[in-house]
Amino acid sequence: MAIARHGQGARPVLTAFLSQVHPVFMLPPVAASWFGSILAGRFSVIDGGIHMTAIFLAVYTAHVKDGYIDFHRRAEDEDHPLTAEGCRVALLGSSVAFFAVTGVLWAIVDWVAVALTVPGWLIGYNHAPRLDRHPIGATMGYPAGIALAIVGGFYVQTSLLSPVPIAFGVVFLVLLSGVKIIDDAQDEPHDRSIDKRTVAVSLGIEPARRLAVGLMALALFGVLGFASIGTFPVETVLAIPVFGVVAGLAHRADPEIATMLLVRGSYLFLAVLIAAMWFRPLG
Repeated sequence: MAIARHGQGARPVLTAFLSQVHPVFMLPPVAASWFGSILAGRFSVIDGGIHMTAIFLAVYTAHVKDGYIDFHRRAEDEDHPLTAEGCRVALLGSSVAFFAVTGVLWAIVDWVAVALTVPGWLIGYNHAPRLDRHPIGATMGYPAGIALAIVGGFYVQTSLLSPVPIAFGVVFLVLLSGVKIIDDAQDEPHDRSIDKRTVAVSLGIEPARRLAVGLMALALFGVLGFASIGTFPVETVLAIPVFGVVAGLAHRADPEIATMLLVRGSYLFLAVLIAAMWFRPLG
């Protein structure tokens, strides 16, 4: 049974499996779990570490499944390091590991922690070729995973559901949905040809961009609104101009450059929120 498409032996196989670890897209969900722990005001290394491991495994599963569909089923990608059988082995391994970790999470926290974590795996596994056939599923899968990671990260530390992590989850759901619409606009012609119904395919590129800008603006106003009513500390408003400047630079760029800027702007947005919640510089 061949696992790696490029080479034989243990090293090419290991390299092929590790190739599915994409830090640019994997670090934000893991960081979102940590952010949820910061919102809780305390951090159990064991509970938090187990939750972050589950989040990592869910995103790994998503990348393997996405690569399998895009290369082996849709012929969308030019290359992939894993054979079709290798993808199935990776999916089985990551899924078994995910449910083993969530089983531990159930034992040391409770079933609610599992209920907040398992949807991340379900979204990742079903994104391609099911959820990406609809504009909502294609757009909101990854943002929903980030939102769940924030709420779940808070819950595993406190065993409580609080308005604060839920509100932050909503902000990131809306903000990253806007970023995802811009990202998907890069592939609009190809997505249309394979019946992959992103927002850009459904509405057209310019209407999709206007919707994306509206969603990102709504998320920033959401931070301001939540800070004004006391749900968020006032320091969180410092994240608004940080992302706003990046969004302004991305506004007239082509989808590829705009996506690159907005993804990095999202990292900065999260970093400022983490600093604001941790240090409370105006408190």
